[in-house]
Amino acid sequence: MTNRTITVTSPLFPSLEEFIPYLEDIWNRKWLTNNGYYHQKLEEALCEYLGVKYLSLFTNGTLPLITALQALRITGEVITTPFSFVATTHSLWWNGIKPVFTDIEPVTFNIDPDKIEAAITPRTTAIMPVHVYGNPCNTAQIQEIADKYGLKVIYDAAHVFGVTVNGKSVLEAGDMSTLSFHATKVYNTIEGGALICHDEQTKKRIDYLKNFGFAGETTVVAPGINGKMDEVRAAYGLLNLKQVDRAIEHRQQIANQYRQALKNVEGISFMEEIQGVHHNYSYFPIFVDTEKYGMTRDKLYFKMKDNNVLCRRYFYPLIRTFPTYRGLESARHENLPVATKVADNVICLPMYDRLSSNDIDKILNIITN
Repeated sequence: MTNRTITVTSPLFPSLEEFIPYLEDIWNRKWLTNNGYYHQKLEEALCEYLGVKYLSLFTNGTLPLITALQALRITGEVITTPFSFVATTHSLWWNGIKPVFTDIEPVTFNIDPDKIEAAITPRTTAIMPVHVYGNPCNTAQIQEIADKYGLKVIYDAAHVFGVTVNGKSVLEAGDMSTLSFHATKVYNTIEGGALICHDEQTKKRIDYLKNFGFAGETTVVAPGINGKMDEVRAAYGLLNLKQVDRAIEHRQQIANQYRQALKNVEGISFMEEIQGVHHNYSYFPIFVDTEKYGMTRDKLYFKMKDNNVLCRRYFYPLIRTFPTYRGLESARHENLPVATKVADNVICLPMYDRLSSNDIDKILNIITN
């Protein structure tokens, strides 16, 4: 076996040969940022690819979350999940909003809609679910609750680039959805993100907010921030959009290989595909039952690391354990039994389009031997 390190993920790169003419054009245009040519082209291309009408590009995936809360004027309390990347909850904290954690479903690992109503108080103004590992939330039930109590819904959709349910984009759900185009994602612009809304007026407000609140040369309509994507990354993103479908197809093949090899390994379980969902195979988490497998999750994790296979315990530890949040009533251990169990047992295996057959064999040999 090779001693080369196998990383948990690896960025999707466009062809350097194709990228150079784009860079030359940017140099000739002398326009590096602030709604330039490639920025506009990428917004149009992403709207078409994703099946949405209104999309605003950002310089990373966290700023769309922060901006969505501002655009919808969310205050008070927001119900969310403890099983996510910290940016989800940090965006609430930065806006002076109290996160209220509820437990997750044991199959999709998304927020459990059946637990949401009990967490609603007079201060609740919104729900912020996460489509975990690219599994779509139960958007119909969440919307039903939101409509009943007059709440907004903002989806952290960082994992669901290109995901559809019965042919319909999952990004159409809720009031807004946010995407991350970080280098670790299925589709990347090196760093980047987007905020999806459903009407022209809201997009206009979002675009004001991401550009210091400017609505004209001398008019500032809101206390905005600087969230703009530059031309170089927009051009990079246009090229990556040409090859993302091929990358997803390869990810699907890798997922199938993992499932086939691990289906009879006692103590190892994994996610199955959901009927009607077009997945993007953004992650491949496995779950370790210590008693049946004969080894703890952490021992397997470090065994793989010792063999130069870098996996990730994603999401571990739970957000509720971090100093900022652990004092919250909703963060108590007994309130989140499913999320706690999943976080303590999960390992995300390497998953990216350039993962070779030899790499996959090495990973599987470590797990099965």
